Amino acid sequence: MSETQTPTLVVLAAGMGSRYGGLKQIAPVNDAGEGILDYSVFDAVRAGFGGVVFVIRHDIDQAFREAIGDRIAKHVPVRYAFQALDGLPQGFAVPDGRTKPWGTLQATLVGAAEVPGSFAVINADDFYGRESYAVLGRHLLGGSERGAMAGFRLRNTLSDFGSVSRGVCQVDAEGRLTNIVERTSIVREGDDAVDTAGGGRVPLPGGSVVSMNMWAFTPAAVPLLQTSFLAFLREHATEQKTEAYLPEAVNGLVARGAYAVEVLPSDSPWCGMTYPEDRPLVVAQIGRLTAAGEYPAVLWP
Repeated sequence: MSETQTPTLVVLAAGMGSRYGGLKQIAPVNDAGEGILDYSVFDAVRAGFGGVVFVIRHDIDQAFREAIGDRIAKHVPVRYAFQALDGLPQGFAVPDGRTKPWGTLQATLVGAAEVPGSFAVINADDFYGRESYAVLGRHLLGGSERGAMAGFRLRNTLSDFGSVSRGVCQVDAEGRLTNIVERTSIVREGDDAVDTAGGGRVPLPGGSVVSMNMWAFTPAAVPLLQTSFLAFLREHATEQKTEAYLPEAVNGLVARGAYAVEVLPSDSPWCGMTYPEDRPLVVAQIGRLTAAGEYPAVLWP
């Protein structure tokens, strides 16, 4: 298969890591010093992806390459794309005093510019599991004209150490996404959860389907997402902290009937590193999967 026929993995790794307290993108999770990103790329390659684009910031470029990128580049074609505060379309400028990045929609578009064909988008700090990549890989390699999202159960995606952000989804009888709401302060309550954003309390069933920002897109999605980012900037370009979230952009496209997205259930165990206290849980989960034969002890010998 040519490069334009095999899908590319786009990894959003430019996050500040403010709640984690450091560059969680490069924190090791096994005895070989490999991180979550190593497992993400390893699983993607097994699922038929032909290369990876890391979306990072200029100020973490050297550290990222030394800790992760150079190792992976020995086994998989790697490219870099840089998310920058001033990386805006013509006619827009960074407002005085803004230091907050523009969000996952901008990061996705930065990465998509380096992709020759279809692609998947993931967060750098989430361990999605082998089956999640397999379902997205089959979708993209099957030639579907629709996008796709790996769907997880909310109760399986929560942290015991603080609040998390999740895109809560509604799915129709045909398995297509109809609506997604970004809930930004979800905390566990038993088997269920509650969104406490703004001091409120919105109950959320634990079985709710959520987006973990794991998407599959065809090239047709890119100009649509670009239009969504322009619309966001027209409304919010002068603000200090508002971000353009990828799930919200997809939600808008779905609502207008501009782009169809299938929700592909994944039974893979999810875990992530939102807080430093999450790391031992991730290490333990990967250790169990390694012991069960799901992964070799060293991914890139």
